[in-house]
Amino acid sequence: MSKHMYSTANLSDKELKEQGNRLFNLRKYEEAVNCYTKAIIKNPSVAHYFTNRALCYLKLLEWDQACIDCRRALDMDSNLVKAHFFLGQALLESDNYDEAIKHLQRANDLSREQKLNFGDDIASQLRAARKKRFSLQEEKRIAQEIELQSYLNKLVEKDRESRIQEIKAEEGDNESAREKIEHIQESCDNYINDLNQLFVKVDDRRRKREVPDYLCGKISFEILQEPVITPSGITYDKKDLEEHLQRVGHFDPVTRVKLTQDQLIPNFAMKEVVDAFLTENEWALDY
Repeated sequence: MSKHMYSTANLSDKELKEQGNRLFNLRKYEEAVNCYTKAIIKNPSVAHYFTNRALCYLKLLEWDQACIDCRRALDMDSNLVKAHFFLGQALLESDNYDEAIKHLQRANDLSREQKLNFGDDIASQLRAARKKRFSLQEEKRIAQEIELQSYLNKLVEKDRESRIQEIKAEEGDNESAREKIEHIQESCDNYINDLNQLFVKVDDRRRKREVPDYLCGKISFEILQEPVITPSGITYDKKDLEEHLQRVGHFDPVTRVKLTQDQLIPNFAMKEVVDAFLTENEWALDY
């Protein structure tokens, strides 16, 4: 490390921040953290110093530290896009999906309002958070279904044993009693088989529960309701895109190419694909 990199005692907070930026670009994240920390000590009222350090912590996989810095930045500026974005990423990595989604959605909304171009970075993180939360909910549902299946099987077995004991007590061991017991055995076996087949079908349908990214809008991330395509070749939900054009500006949200409402073309092919998917997967409406 060159000598000037360590000579930070007489630097201003802005100079320390710039030095931190240079170190970050060199992927020297721990050293960048030190510079941002010194900048914060000199001037703790600049929210961006905290988000800069938070990004270093994300690179170092120190999720808790990243969360702390982002929350401190948001205390100073609740509309700071990077603070919401980085906090959302750290929370996602910490498996805190609900709060991650809240901050990533806020980052996405603010970036549109402030006309900031993050490309698909925020959107992809938001999709990942929603998918992981959905997967977690699915795991809980699976555990509940397994527990229910086991409970129902035990009930059938208990009923089988009770009925058999009742016949033995009333009729003893004779041909009529044996026929009745055989009938009970067969009917209970059928009940158990039908019950388990039902759960197999449920499990098979659940395994197919995944909404492809191409069926979701790039603004709301919900399943496309009225897909339209722009001259850039990107499909959006009409309602979301019209709102973007009115509130944010007349440009394509992803490519930033100039765009007006009269350039939107209904994507009928995509609409057919979405409708077919929803017909086969009604659960996707709650995805």
